[in-house]
Amino acid sequence: MRKRLTAVLLSSTAAALALGLGATTATASSIASTWTVKPGGSVKASGSGQVKDANTGTVAKCSSIKMAGTLKKGKGLSGKAIGTIKTGSFTGCKIATVSVTVKVHGLPWKLNAASFKNGVTTGTISGIDLKATAPGCSATLDGTGAGKNNGVTKISYSNSTGKLKLLPSGNLHSFAVSGCFGLVNNGDVQKASGSGTVTPKQTITSP
Repeated sequence: MRKRLTAVLLSSTAAALALGLGATTATASSIASTWTVKPGGSVKASGSGQVKDANTGTVAKCSSIKMAGTLKKGKGLSGKAIGTIKTGSFTGCKIATVSVTVKVHGLPWKLNAASFKNGVTTGTISGIDLKATAPGCSATLDGTGAGKNNGVTKISYSNSTGKLKLLPSGNLHSFAVSGCFGLVNNGDVQKASGSGTVTPKQTITSP
């Protein structure tokens, strides 16, 4: 039982999943101001991911994360809200062997590009709000409070591989925790990780 709690965090895992745009970390000197995206338009991403409670070490995994949305296309684009995640689903979610149901809230989420280096874009997914339930446990994954719809996780996207990665940096925390046997607590920092494939493959660059 004890292991049924924070699948919520998964989002992020969001969130795997999340969807097309991303990249690696970059130094201050590589911060970009304008972007080129092609082909842009409608995009999908599918993969898997997890969220780890930085306080208790509890890991919630989702075997399937699917997201769909749009990317702006063309040249001279702002990195802020360069893309939008309109739909998302997290299935096959578990803590150990305990199944967890994850529901997505706060859509549309935003894709934001921040820096570019060696064919990799670093950015964020913002607006995350996930709610998870399991026998004896429920919790919400968000940024500053349950229902705030302001959760953020860092992401990266590689032009060469077409892979989107969730990175363990952002402001994700667990809130509105009920039950959960101490596996997750109110205010615990949650770290997302995972990867997925973006289709159609995108080329995202910045001077």
